[in-house]
Formats: sequence, C-alpha cells, structure tokens
Amino acid sequence: MKILKIDHLGIAVNAIDARKGFWTDILGLHLEGTETVQEQKVTTAFLPVGESEVELLESTSPDGAVAKYIEKRGEGIQHVAFRVENIDEALKELKEKGVQLIDQTPRIGAGGAKIAFLHPKATGGVLVELCQR
Repeated sequence: MKILKIDHLGIAVNAIDARKGFWTDILGLHLEGTETVQEQKVTTAFLPVGESEVELLESTSPDGAVAKYIEKRGEGIQHVAFRVENIDEALKELKEKGVQLIDQTPRIGAGGAKIAFLHPKATGGVLVELCQR
C-alpha cells in the first residue's frame, strides 16, 4: 500500500454555518463550497490547507454517523484521511494483515473520491479513512 499524503482531517460539527467562521474569518482559509452525500447522511465543507484539507462534517440525520459521533464525544476531529495510490490494493493488503475494516470495498464520497474506513478498534481508537482521487 502506498500512502501519498494526509488528504484531510474530518471535523464533526453541529452546523457548518455556525462553525465555518473560525476557519475562514480567524484562520483565513477559503471555503470551497459544500456538498451533501445522501448515502452517508452528511453535508461536507472543504477548506484547503496546502496540499491537504480540513473537512467540516454536518449530519443531515439524527441517525447519521456524524450525529452519533457528536452525541458520544461532542464536536471535534472525527477522522483522519490518507490518500492512497490504489484503494483496492490497500484494502486487500489490510485484509491480508487482519485489519478490521468498516468498508470491505470502496464507496463514493464527497467530490467523487473512492473512500473506505478502517474500524477504530484496529487503529487504537482513531477512525481512519482511505481515499483515492
């Protein structure tokens, strides 16, 4: 598996509009826009930082993963995403190594990226996303 870089940090928020001001007005980052991913019950907002991004995540449903995360832990960093060269090969390698996966095969995420999540039980409590763009 070839990891190319940290693609983004996912930050769970109750409301993007209420939280984006810190990132844009205080830190001076540029909000590229928002996108709703119905399948994942989430609206995302990406703010580029060099070659990586900050991704604000707002749940669109009380039973969405982001809403459940906020209910348990409050707002904050929800996941770290690594861009990989080939997500299918990465998942195959991780399966062979016995890593517990949430996604056995990639799905389509924000911006059309292929994504897959590793289970936090396999990573010391960190939700890890792999993405291929």
